[in-house]
Amino acid sequence: MSRTVAGHEQRWRAGLAGAGALAALAAAVVATPAEAAPADYSLAATTFAGTQIALHEGVQGRPRVDPPEQTLGHDVSGHQGVVDWAGAVKAGAKFAYVKATEGTGFLNPQFIGQYDGAHTAGLIRGAYHFARPDVSGGAEQAEYFIAHGGGWGPDGKTLPGALDIEYNPYGEACYGKSPADMTTWIGDFTRTYLAKVKRSALIYTSTTWWKRCTGNTNRFGNSDPLWLAHYAPEIGELPAGWDKHSIWQFARGGGLPGDQNYYNGPLARVQALAKG
Repeated sequence: MSRTVAGHEQRWRAGLAGAGALAALAAAVVATPAEAAPADYSLAATTFAGTQIALHEGVQGRPRVDPPEQTLGHDVSGHQGVVDWAGAVKAGAKFAYVKATEGTGFLNPQFIGQYDGAHTAGLIRGAYHFARPDVSGGAEQAEYFIAHGGGWGPDGKTLPGALDIEYNPYGEACYGKSPADMTTWIGDFTRTYLAKVKRSALIYTSTTWWKRCTGNTNRFGNSDPLWLAHYAPEIGELPAGWDKHSIWQFARGGGLPGDQNYYNGPLARVQALAKG
């Protein structure tokens, strides 16, 4: 073989090798899935229990008189900033819930001060998690919540954590999930919370959202206490599965910082929930 022909053959074989490498690289690029866009938490500092319920369902009024055998409390989030807990106690508050987390990427920057402040003032307090079924699984969010303040201890002053599941502030009301998938997601959260904390989480929701996004499942009525949001003179219809509520969020504002709530029973019942 002449030196010229040998040189052409060498270059030809090198070209084939290069083409093969390029083809392999192209296949690898095609085979590698695109990275998921980061979850949107742009509204997390201003979303709290009931913001979307009030937006979608409106406010029809509030109880004309305090219902008998109800215990007054409230819930707050980072939106309230530094809370005057001593003033809340003077105004009649007996218990409080504080937003701790949202999804698996947001922590309430005011949580520690608010949570500890409520305790120092003598309130029975608990933490809640704003659900984001669009960004991660229910079990994963339960673990995130527990790891960032959503746990429970038998001190008689700590309420079980609550799952705030309501209209999606970032898009479609049901987070793009079917009723069956949403029910599974909630089940994954509550089952994980129970396994890790040894207490059942409360479920915060509205009857209208529950019907729309879970198909009005009755799956949780015998396991998880109900915290219902309904801004009207009476609590109205409950979601399927529950024959009574534990907490009624009845107003967006009032004499206490944040949202206004009644526990369905005397203070002794709140204390019993805290003690487990």
